Order: sequence, then C-alpha cells, then structure tokens
Amino acid sequence: MNVAIIGTGYVGLTTGACLAFLGHEVTCVDVAEEKIAALERGEIPIYEPHLAELIAGARANLQFTTDYAQAIPEAQVVFIAVGTPSSGTGAPNLQYLESAARAVGQHLGRHYTVIVNKSTVPIGSGNWVGSLVRDAVGDRPDRRFSVASNPEFLREGTAIYDTLYADRVVIGTDEEHAAEVLYTLYRPLLEQTFQPPPYLPRPEDLAAVPLISTDLASAELIKYSANAFLALKISFINEIGCVAEKVGADITQVAKGIGLDTRIGNRFLQAGIGWGGSCFGKDTAALVSTASEYGLDMPIVKAAREINRRQRERIVEKLLHELKILKGRSIGLLGLAFKPNTDDLREAPAIEIARKLLERGARVRVHDPVAMARFQREHPDLAVTACESATAVARDADALVLVTEWSEYLELDWETLASTMRSAIVLDGRNALDRPRLARAGFRYLSLA
Repeated sequence: MNVAIIGTGYVGLTTGACLAFLGHEVTCVDVAEEKIAALERGEIPIYEPHLAELIAGARANLQFTTDYAQAIPEAQVVFIAVGTPSSGTGAPNLQYLESAARAVGQHLGRHYTVIVNKSTVPIGSGNWVGSLVRDAVGDRPDRRFSVASNPEFLREGTAIYDTLYADRVVIGTDEEHAAEVLYTLYRPLLEQTFQPPPYLPRPEDLAAVPLISTDLASAELIKYSANAFLALKISFINEIGCVAEKVGADITQVAKGIGLDTRIGNRFLQAGIGWGGSCFGKDTAALVSTASEYGLDMPIVKAAREINRRQRERIVEKLLHELKILKGRSIGLLGLAFKPNTDDLREAPAIEIARKLLERGARVRVHDPVAMARFQREHPDLAVTACESATAVARDADALVLVTEWSEYLELDWETLASTMRSAIVLDGRNALDRPRLARAGFRYLSLA
C-alpha cells in the first residue's frame, strides 16, 4: 500500500521504517528541513537500537520529504505522528496536530484515504481532526476520507521489536471501510507472515498479533489508560519502597514476592527514581485534564504523579543526609537519558536532579554513553561538567548517583573507582547495582528503599 507518515520523531520514524520493511511504499514528511536532509543522507536523528539497520534495509520503499504535495495525494493511508507536548495546564498542545490535519486535507487525492491519528491525542481528537480535514477539503466532493485512531505502544529502546512483534494492534474507527483498509495494511504483522530481520528474530511463541477493533473514543482512551496504569505500578512500588526503608524490608524481594502473582505481574515493579520520558508524564497530565473537563477528579492518577515527583527530591535529601552539606560538594550523575538504550531526555530524572543539586550549591558532573551530545544541545543552560567517561565523573567525587541503569555502569570497575573518589558513596537510584560487591569495594551504599 502507499503510506504517508507525518512527523519523523520516535513514533513516526519507527512506524515508517517498519511499514517500509513490511513492503509498503512509505513517504515520511517533516517540516524540519535539516532533519529530512539528514535522513536522506542516511543519518538517523534519534538513538534507537537497530533503527539505522532497518531503514537501510527498507530504503527502496522509503522516501523523506518536506513537501506534503509529494506524499499525500497518492497515499491510501496517512498517519499523523506529530508531537503533542504538554502545555502549562496539563492539556496537550495540539498546534502541530492541527497544522498537519489541515495540510493533509489540502493535499488529499481523488481516492478514498484513511487518516490515522498515531500521535497520543485527547479523547475526541478523531472527530476534531475530521472536521479540520473537511474544512481544508472545502468544496471538492471527490476527496473521500475517514479518520481512525491507531495508538502506539512503543517502548523507546525496543521500539522496532514492539512494532514488529506487538502485544496488540488497536484500531479505532466508526467506519467499516477504514477498518478493512487498516487490517490490510497490518495483515503481514497481524499474521506474522513477514521474514523477520536477522538482528531481531521473531519470538518462538508468537504466531499472530491480536487485533482490537473498536470505536474512535475507545481507542483513544485505551492509550491513555495503558500509560496511566503503568505509571501507577511504578509509583505504587516506589511508595511501598518508602515503607520498606522504614521497616527494614528489602524492596526488591517485596516486588518479586508480589510480582509472581499472575494477577499483578512483575513488569514495572522496579523501585527507584521513577518514570520519565515523553509518555507517562504527558499522558497522565492529559488524562487528568480531560477528566476535569467532564467534572471528574482522578485522585489515583494525581497521586501517581506526585509520588513520582517526590522520588527526585528524595535523591537530594538522601545526599544531604549523608554529606550534611551539599554546597561545594562534587556529585557525579551516571546516566542522563530517562532509560537505557535511548538518548531521549524528555522528563528525564537526571535533569531535574541536576537542577536541584545546583540550586544547593553542589558541583555536578555527568556522563551518559549515548545522550551526551543531545544533552549539551538541549540543556546548554545547565551548569554541569560533562565528562567523557564514568571514571572521570568519579574522580575526586563526594558521591555518585546511578540515575540510568546502562549495562556499562553495572559492569564498572567499582573497586578502582572507590580509590579515586574523595568519599566512596554511591546512591543506587535504580536498585540495579551489586550491593555486596560495592560494600566489599569499600563503598557506602545507599538506595531509595
């Protein structure tokens, strides 16, 4: 099929590359000329494992352009995958979505087109996008289209795996024809009939991917509900972690003990600094905002957000309790990205922790194996020292904080690091380090639970 993707961020670029890999003719559109030029040169603007390989392998089916007129008229399916950042009120900023919808309407071809909201959008946005497209189409009755919702459930760092071997595909539309078109588009994925890439083999137990076909509003709410529930699990185990610390319990064992209950499951029960990234914070805020429009309060979701915010403050409080004075102290942060295997710094705990430490007069050194360039580009105002290695971060430091559990940090020569520090203190913000080993190396080991 002929497909257009509006937006080349994490979702748009991954979706476009995967659909091209499946054999569809895909054109990705973005208004950022520099980004499109880089993609044309084979340069990938984001860090995502295997994405460069996937794009290179699917390049015959994949084009990049800034011109809607090149992408839209021939497309049978148009995905809108633009950013919907949170505004000051918590409601999503929909200016990019509005602009994309109007541009799509202006360039529709003379055949039936399915316009798909791939961006995470407020409930009711499908109807709104439809009205915007109709306004842009004007008095051209030969431009026929439907609007559908196809939310993404990608995890940065495993986005290609999550697309090709999805837990489920959700299609929300009020028109049967649109559902049939999207079923045809996704059929190779749903039936797992494609040849998997050699660097990402198909799971042995995966024979087919479930399809959830529903109405527009339900599909939109599924996305928000899924992210809110995952955020709740993380905040819940962090709240239990506070209790564990007071009573002397081991939070990792507590999490294991409750996670083996099949009704609960062990995923997203890792206590630590809390969640970050582009989804959980923005989507929980949007859900609260949407509910308020209908006179509803969401105390559970609000509590999850507050607990998550509190975890970052606890890092500073722990260091203050241990060192007594932070002014003039040298604190090293290991990891900047909000999670391993990505360079995404949106809502990254490290950024907020660094700011809080600087406000207290600490000297902050940072390192990340992937996100350093993005950090220096996006946060030039943050007066920290960027180091070329974890070893440089540790040298003469008063304390180290593990913020992102990159595998290379877990395998550091901690015995040597301890000898280079002013005081061998490590705060394990992810409960990921080998506590007995660090103790043997001479570290004073701290955690959030």
